[in-house]
Amino acid sequence: MATARVSPVRHALAGASTTETNIAERVVLMCASALFTGLSRQDCLEIASCAKARTFARDELLFMQGQPVRNLVLIQSGRVKLTQLSPNGNEVILWMNGSGDAVGVPTNTSALSHTCSARAMEHCRALTWEYSRLQQLLVQYPQIRNNINQILSGRLNELEERFREIATEKVAKRLALALLRLVKQVGKESHGGVEVSLSREELAQMTGTTLFTISRILSKWGEQGFVLPRREAVLVRDQQRLVEVGAEEY
Repeated sequence: MATARVSPVRHALAGASTTETNIAERVVLMCASALFTGLSRQDCLEIASCAKARTFARDELLFMQGQPVRNLVLIQSGRVKLTQLSPNGNEVILWMNGSGDAVGVPTNTSALSHTCSARAMEHCRALTWEYSRLQQLLVQYPQIRNNINQILSGRLNELEERFREIATEKVAKRLALALLRLVKQVGKESHGGVEVSLSREELAQMTGTTLFTISRILSKWGEQGFVLPRREAVLVRDQQRLVEVGAEEY
């Protein structure tokens, strides 16, 4: 859907300046993002004009847990991993975000520090708004506040689902459901399927199990042919088969 919306803009601005083209691309991205749902194109144009463009290298931190909140980040391209550290230093993956996702959305507009860390998993392009500017935008465009509440509500619902799965479901079912979510959130079309670029260790973190168990299940599924385990990724070759595994009763 995003590609179909970008093309007319680029065509219309074939003779436009680089700045105009960049702004137009920002607007297309924002109009498709849950953060700006319900805003007009003109609203997005005005908001885009006060954004700053940033790039992040692979493994670069966007922000750290406990660090003061300075910016709201909207991912243009690439993938970002959000993690949280326990008091003893163990890391757990909370979210995977991709193009059009907002990163660093505060749980409330008076939040002073980040509750998790965000790290680029590959080269990323992003738009950022300073936190002080965000406060002004929330007053000028109340719909953004509503959208933030919807985003946070959706994340809470997902966390509840994942907690229930860890408490009640077998590992194979938990892994199937996790992969289906990741395919939608950060999956990349690849020859023969959709690739999810997460290591076995990271999948173990997300599903509350061990590296050995994840490796055993993926190897079994690989033999059955509906996934293809890779060194730092999983290629999902048959999503419907994953849906079936996720619906199985044990």
